[in-house]
Amino acid sequence: MEPAKAAPSILILGADGFIGRHLAFGLRQAGWHVIASARHTGRLAQMGFATLRADLTDPTCRDPGFWGPHLADVDYVINAAGLLTGPEAQLHAVHSAAPEALYQAMPDNARGLLISAVGIDNAETGFSRHRRAGEEVAARHKVTILRAGLVLADTSYGGSSLARALAALPLVTPVVGDGSQRFNPIHAADLAEVVRDCLLHPPGPGVYQIGGPQTVTQAQMLRELRGWLGLPRARLLRLPLGLARFAGRLGDALRLGPISHAAVTQLSAGVHAETGSLLCGRDCTPRGFSQFLAARPAGTQDLWHARLYLMRPGLRLVLAGLWLTSGVIGLSLPAADFLPLIPAGALPEAALVAMARLGGLADIAIGLGLLRGWRMSLMVWVQAAMIAGYTLAFSLLAPALWLLPLGGLLKNIPLLVLIAVHGILESER
Repeated sequence: MEPAKAAPSILILGADGFIGRHLAFGLRQAGWHVIASARHTGRLAQMGFATLRADLTDPTCRDPGFWGPHLADVDYVINAAGLLTGPEAQLHAVHSAAPEALYQAMPDNARGLLISAVGIDNAETGFSRHRRAGEEVAARHKVTILRAGLVLADTSYGGSSLARALAALPLVTPVVGDGSQRFNPIHAADLAEVVRDCLLHPPGPGVYQIGGPQTVTQAQMLRELRGWLGLPRARLLRLPLGLARFAGRLGDALRLGPISHAAVTQLSAGVHAETGSLLCGRDCTPRGFSQFLAARPAGTQDLWHARLYLMRPGLRLVLAGLWLTSGVIGLSLPAADFLPLIPAGALPEAALVAMARLGGLADIAIGLGLLRGWRMSLMVWVQAAMIAGYTLAFSLLAPALWLLPLGGLLKNIPLLVLIAVHGILESER
């Protein structure tokens, strides 16, 4: 009796990303042993994967010696890591420098595949330039290059979340330009099947594209998504390209996540993958957009996520405005206007004035941090701590502030809840 054949072993870079997670789950479901690598691997470990923590911006990851010990028993490598925006040094590290070291460390009998993106040839965004450079690195090491078109799934992230959010807006469905741009989305589960087949049966040197068999316009795609969510048809709102690009640049400057120059560029140009002969003779057949959209009903969580997605940057801007305004008031309000609110003798007047001015400076710092999108998980705790501190201090100094006609300290309770909701929305993984 022949011994059972060992399951193929594969290392997936970027396994905590939208595409990376679907590849990891799809290959594990097919019986492969998956080693999931990402900058943060805690959730992947909880999902049952063997993990390798690797921050590709860390100089350590640019040394083949870092990767070598982890690749000794690996049959395949998928590089699904990518950085949409960021400083040039980080884009270079993620797309070129770290993958170069990884490919150098791959065993001679191992096969590699790079997940790249359609539409990077003519675009001059930082992402496109560094993605092309990453393809050149992969080509030198005979790694299969697979440019994926628009990838959708039962879950969503980034561009696919933005599409759902636009589709779910009340009254109108906004499109960039005239809405005629072409897309042929592929489902992430179908992409995982294609990737698995390409690893087992490499298509040969070159750059390949993969998309779904059905082509739709931007307007059709958003309308079908709106119908899938169970929402009534809405009038198309055609956004001029200049206005959309300005919004994208503003989104980049303020780090508004879904609103970015890269996202606007993608929507304005369309994402159409010319699959060509890649699938000829293969058993995998991707489904069309309408087919996989109709394969499962939209749930409450889908509708909530679509409607809340654009609230995420909106909430951040509202909170930033609140803190900045509070800070300006704390710095500029005459002492005679706020000292009467504190019972006489609670603290020396000089101390109360100093507290107001220092509090104003702290509020402005928080507002600027929110406006810039600086370390948002930390900012949630900083905001909560400041409001809790204010509430406790004024409860001790002037308990009557709880009874003011327009809410007074009572407003801090819903504000804490709002900050908590914003903190939840900031976590996309």
